[in-house]
This record gives sequence, structure tokens and C-alpha cells, in this order.
Amino acid sequence: MLALLTGNTRAQQIKATASLDSANILLGDQVKLFLEIDHPKSVDVSFPQVPDTIAGLIEVLGHTDIDTFEGNKADNIKQIRSYTITCFDSGSYRIPPYWFGINADGNIDSVPSNGVTLNVHSMQIDTTKGPTDIKMPYGAPLTLKEVTPYILGVILIGAIIFFLLYSIKRKKKNKPLFVLPKKPKLPPHVVALRELDRIKDEKIWQKGKKKLYYSELTDTLRTYIEERFEIRAMEQVTDEILQSFRQQKGLLSDKALGNLSQILQLADLVKFAKYEPLPDDDNLSLVNAYFFVNETKEEELKKGTGEEKGKGKDDNNVEEVEIK
Repeated sequence: MLALLTGNTRAQQIKATASLDSANILLGDQVKLFLEIDHPKSVDVSFPQVPDTIAGLIEVLGHTDIDTFEGNKADNIKQIRSYTITCFDSGSYRIPPYWFGINADGNIDSVPSNGVTLNVHSMQIDTTKGPTDIKMPYGAPLTLKEVTPYILGVILIGAIIFFLLYSIKRKKKNKPLFVLPKKPKLPPHVVALRELDRIKDEKIWQKGKKKLYYSELTDTLRTYIEERFEIRAMEQVTDEILQSFRQQKGLLSDKALGNLSQILQLADLVKFAKYEPLPDDDNLSLVNAYFFVNETKEEELKKGTGEEKGKGKDDNNVEEVEIK
């Protein structure tokens, strides 16, 4: 330990130490040698030059940069550098003190560290057992990084084989290789109501095309009946359709059956008997078509409460259709 007088009022303490993280190693093992100095912040310090070989047999493999920390005292700092050393000859080796250069306000001096001893031990050999076979090297376990390329290769080959088989199968059936997924089928009442909205907006009955108007109106209802009730309405005449509903009691209310009958029978007169309906008949047919779809749509039947079921059967609750 060395005391330096800096300025003209106080003494400052500087302490240099050397240490090993282990004083005992086996041949060829590596150990850390630490050179450390605790000094005031106002003092400049230069670390000693450590040669490549210490005490003739200790090899210096490398060193770190200097790390700086807060010292034990308020105005002090601690600086540390570590050296990696090893030795291949057994024995005890004395590592001598190392001198740190000191510059305190222009006063040049040096301070030594303490010396340390490194003990290098050889492997103990039991000569009483005689010669033994050389042990085979231990197999290192496979890591995910090593097997990942093989896994990806197997997946790629499998995908190629699957694609080829799939292509051959589709080609034999004269089917395209890729098919876009079908759009989900809309509920029958949604399709029917959209078609009725189109008919209402076009107003072709006001343009003298009443036969076409009633054909489109009845085709919309027949398509809805086939999808909703699974009755082959497109292939049946009016009486057969009405009879199908009368035989399956409970499918329609009397009001809904009456509305359907009015539309189909009037349409037959217009299409086949050249009947000229009044404008009120045209409007009533479209209103009754809306009523029939809204009352019988599956959505209403699935709700299950008497209030909701009754809503479709109450004339006052039917959606009002404005027709001009």
C-alpha cells in the first residue's frame, strides 16, 4: 500500500491487488488472473504489461479490457483487468507482483500488487489395475438446429409426392387441379326477398308487361317453396302445389295459404286466359308475396316463442310494402 501526497492538504490511499479465481487446476485447465487497483479519481493509473509467459511455464492466452467501478471510498474508483492463463506442467508456480504506474498531479510513481501462487495438478493414475482399453468417445446429443434441415427436407419431399398423386388423381377424373371454394348458400327467404325487391323496383306491370310480371312473381315463389319446404313446385301446377300444402297440415297458416292461392290463381288467369287484372290486383299480389315469404321463412319458425311465431301470423305485424 502506498500513500501519495496530492495538492497540499491530504493523503490519498492507493491499493493494488492480484488474485486468481482458483488457485488449483488440472493440467491444461484455464483460470482467470485478476489485476485490480483502487485509487482516487484524480490519479491517472497505467496497468502493467503482462508477458505471454509467466514464471517460464504459465501461458497467457488473452486478457479483457479494463472495467471501471465505484471504489470503496466516495472519491475512489476501482479498475480491473482479467487475464486467461493455463499451464501444462504440474507443480506450484509463483506469479510475481505487478507494478502499476501512478501519476498524481504530475508526481510519477508506481505501486505493486501482491504475488499469488498457482498449483497445477496432474491426473492421478492407478497403476495397480494394469492396462485398460481406450474408452470410446462420447456421442454428443443431436440438437434441433442439426436435425431441422432433415425434417424440412422430409416435409418437402412428402409435399411434392402428395402434389403429384393429387394431380394424377384429378387429371384421371377430368377435374381442374384447383377449385375455388363455393360461396355459402343463402337462406331461401333471403333470395326470395331480394328477388321480390327487384320486381318491386322495376315495376314492369306498369309498363304493360303484366304477363312477364306474374311469371317472375310466381317463379320466385315456386323456387322459394322448393328450397324451403322441399315441394317440387317448379314441376307442379297451381292446384298440385296447393294440394301439397293442404295434405301436410301445419306447414302453412290459413292466411298464408290464402295469400299463396290468390297469387298463383290470378297469375294463371293472366298467363293462360289473357285476363287483365286491375292495378290493385297487381299491388295486392306483390304484398301477398312478401307476406307469404316473411311468415313462412325458417328463421321465424326456429325462434320458438309464441310471441315470435305469432308475429308472422298477425296481419297487423306484416312488413308494410310501399308500391307506387
